[in-house]
Amino acid sequence: MGEAALDLPSFEELYERIRALPEGVTGEILEPGVLRTMRRPGRAHRLAAKVIGHALRSFDQQFGGAGWWLEVEVEIRFPRSRLAVPDLCGFRVEHVPDIPDENPLTILPEWCCEILSPITARDDRRLKLPLYATSGVSWIWLVDPDLRMVEVFESVQGRPTLTVTAVDDERVVLPPFEGEIDLAPWWLPETAPEK
Repeated sequence: MGEAALDLPSFEELYERIRALPEGVTGEILEPGVLRTMRRPGRAHRLAAKVIGHALRSFDQQFGGAGWWLEVEVEIRFPRSRLAVPDLCGFRVEHVPDIPDENPLTILPEWCCEILSPITARDDRRLKLPLYATSGVSWIWLVDPDLRMVEVFESVQGRPTLTVTAVDDERVVLPPFEGEIDLAPWWLPETAPEK
């Protein structure tokens, strides 16, 4: 005899639980019926997010740049009742003339950036990277402050395909943005080993 199907909570039920989370705790729905929570990020993560936003400012329409709306930690409802909160994401102005005043957003970004931490790296790679690619996010960055590395993935036929890897203080073009970006300011100073 077969087992009864699991009665998983709906997106709406899980989203109500997310809305009830205490301040400083973020919730995501990356798998059916599963609520994942995380606390606010540490210093290396915050520095990377701040510097990446600054490095991309010339593209951000909101700050007089051109071509993109860049958002920080916005809730986005993805297909198949998923909810993710990318560390940074971007929408091309030519496709999205204005960001709607809704939460969660139901329009999909064309670029998402996840800043990895020891607590989130596994889910960022195992769950979020494929979610973004299969949902139609064209470009995904994984930024690892501990390894001082950026990986750029392009979504090719719904699969994340690694196209660029950059480390340390390299100056590189990171698609989908044009022009070289200096990675040196993205990282906390390396500490010398104790003697």
